Amino acid sequence: MDITEFFQQSSGKWFSQRTAHHLAFKQTESGQSNIEIAMLEANDPAIAKLCEQYQIDPALALCGARVSWNGTMDWDEEKHSGSTVLVPVADPDKPNEGKLLREVGYAEKVPVAGRYVMGDDGALTLITDYETMYSEERLWFASPNLRLRTSILKRFGGFSMASLCSEIRMGVTAPPQS
Repeated sequence: MDITEFFQQSSGKWFSQRTAHHLAFKQTESGQSNIEIAMLEANDPAIAKLCEQYQIDPALALCGARVSWNGTMDWDEEKHSGSTVLVPVADPDKPNEGKLLREVGYAEKVPVAGRYVMGDDGALTLITDYETMYSEERLWFASPNLRLRTSILKRFGGFSMASLCSEIRMGVTAPPQS
């Protein structure tokens, strides 16, 4: 499986159940999210805009997806919602690795370019160095309608967190309109 196939297989509406462990506080929390992943056409203006922001030729974009989420965590009553555009750009020397451009980062709400590695086992690893932290996520499909995700988040000079998500497909997103 390559990253484009992974994105295509990820398209749809998902229910995500997360358990997170805050290592510094020795505390566990859980939460839920509804996630929607929609593939974008190669000529979508959002892909071109994101590539131009990072001074990358939009023709090098392998694909693009818009990811939206809406969820809650047990420790607060705040709604956690947002959306971002993701665009993978392959490394010309390593076809299963490259940059992952994000309109908005997850750990810090700023545009960020991370790295991805598509493993021989079909698992996608996303590595992002933010200004104040490091994030690493590993995503894979246990079945076509069950996706699993583990992540670690290390704040420089501060706390660390590890989490596990199980994501169940609830429906398919309609293809983008031209």
